[in-house]
Amino acid sequence: MNSKLYVGNMSFKTTEADLRDAFGKFGSVTDVYIANDRETGRPRGFAFVTFATEEESKLAMEKMNGIDLDGRQLTVNEAKPKEEMGGSRNFSSPDRRPGAFQARGNSRY
Repeated sequence: MNSKLYVGNMSFKTTEADLRDAFGKFGSVTDVYIANDRETGRPRGFAFVTFATEEESKLAMEKMNGIDLDGRQLTVNEAKPKEEMGGSRNFSSPDRRPGAFQARGNSRY
């Protein structure tokens, strides 16, 4: 487990200070990131909270998951590493050489 937590189902009015106060009870919070929409600048309803140690992170996850904060029941999980650009899609590049389309057995053309 790493020391970064995903915090979901957040109220749009929850601030960084609110998260630091709530999670600070379980250890030393080193970073809080609230995701905002690029176009509107409004919060997207989730955040990442990073602790100094994995033990603090695990304790906070156990204690804060399902807790009500600003009228919303939080979902707290271990943060997963961000996937490479493209996400789970696996698009292979088509063969662009002349005649390659016919060579693949596409006799319709």
